[in-house]
Amino acid sequence: MAQLLKKPLKLALVQLGTGADKSTNLARARSRVLEASKSGANLIVLPECFNSPYGCQYFPTYAETILPLPPSKTDSPSYHALSALAAESKAYLLGGSIPEYVPSTKKYHNTSLLFSPKGDLMATHRKVHLFDIDIPGKITFRESDVLSPGNKLTLVDIPEYGKIALAICYDIRFPELATIASRKGCFLLLYPGAFNLTTGALHWELQARARAMDNQVYVGLCSPARDMEASYHAWGHSMVVDPNAKVMCKAGEGEELVYAELETGAIEETRKGIPIYTQRRFDVYPDISKGDVKFEE
Repeated sequence: MAQLLKKPLKLALVQLGTGADKSTNLARARSRVLEASKSGANLIVLPECFNSPYGCQYFPTYAETILPLPPSKTDSPSYHALSALAAESKAYLLGGSIPEYVPSTKKYHNTSLLFSPKGDLMATHRKVHLFDIDIPGKITFRESDVLSPGNKLTLVDIPEYGKIALAICYDIRFPELATIASRKGCFLLLYPGAFNLTTGALHWELQARARAMDNQVYVGLCSPARDMEASYHAWGHSMVVDPNAKVMCKAGEGEELVYAELETGAIEETRKGIPIYTQRRFDVYPDISKGDVKFEE
């Protein structure tokens, strides 16, 4: 079995505090990413909506126009800030997500941007599953009132290390995405996400460990820092889980950097010990990674 992770990788999750001022958010992100880079991180992840407050009322105000590529600095200051920061830090940088506006369709999306250590855009992922929930007495939220969903899975080949999958927050509740990504050879699933105090307490760690256990790959979840004065209260507790579903590192509630050393051979050793990959019964049920799957590599 060929190793999915070609060489060791140091992963950093930036649990970032954000406020109303976009330029301040970008400056804070730069400071923390550079701190992670100085600590030797090769891949650095920012949280969902890292450049703005999280909430349907904020998406149109903070949205940036990315297309056509490359956007102007006026149309997308966050795009240019991330590109420059990736080059400055000499690390792969996943810009969590930002609200995106597409003039041709007049639609808003929740969009992740991945940049190379040279500052080149490698991939974008638009949140596929929108956060529409209603838990009586707890929380009601409808992203679809403002946002439109993306329509593809996003798999990215990082030349030195291997293939990773990008997704956003609520996407983690749909295991098909993770299963397809792992069967396509990904060693890591990344989910910038802003679970709240209700759903976070219920399912944040459970979902991370479940996706890792089901697929025997690394999983990273990166949350905004909790701010009880904001209109939306993020859960925090960014974490990395190993292929055996063990939590490798876990943040608290506030602004924090957490790191995990991803080792070659860990996936293969896990799959050798519990060989679900060779025990699946595709004569009984279909392989969902085959057939008409919309994904981008």
